[in-house]
Amino acid sequence: MAGQTPPMRADAARNRTRLLEAAARLVAERGAECLTMEAVAAAASVGKGTVFRRFGDRTGLIMALLDRSERLYQESFLSGPPPLGPGAPPVRRLEAFGVATLRHLAAHRELLLTAEPEACRRLDFAPRHARIAHVTALLREAGVDGDTELLAEALVSYLDVALLHHLTERRGMSLDRLEAGWHDLVARVTRD
Repeated sequence: MAGQTPPMRADAARNRTRLLEAAARLVAERGAECLTMEAVAAAASVGKGTVFRRFGDRTGLIMALLDRSERLYQESFLSGPPPLGPGAPPVRRLEAFGVATLRHLAAHRELLLTAEPEACRRLDFAPRHARIAHVTALLREAGVDGDTELLAEALVSYLDVALLHHLTERRGMSLDRLEAGWHDLVARVTRD
């Protein structure tokens, strides 16, 4: 079919897995700032060109590292159990969504900040689009008045990794405080 990528050869899939495991080890041992294509190649015992062919550049490598956790996170709010997934009232789902997103961002903060696109492209990030669509749908389902798309943009702006980093690291706010702030914000927007 047109537009579909052919399945990856078994040896290519094994190499990709080996490279991602090596990259994950490097991040765990040395931090995301030390993640280079050269370091991954050395850790996986392959040539640097192999890493570049597989991931394109450092950002591609980081995005591949984040891909699995992002897919699991998205599945949790799209089809997981309530209150995050379907089956709970929309306001409860919105509250759970914010808390789950803050925790997801906190768990992957270093890699997400490293992969953060330049300022003019950061709002065009695919996972952000998924969050906007989800929040917009929940606001509409909750019967919120007004421009739900703009309200969703405002709410999702609260769930930004750079803001999370600034508030926790620079301002000393706890994740618990940010989660409570999310609940307060949702209550005010939904008048719940």
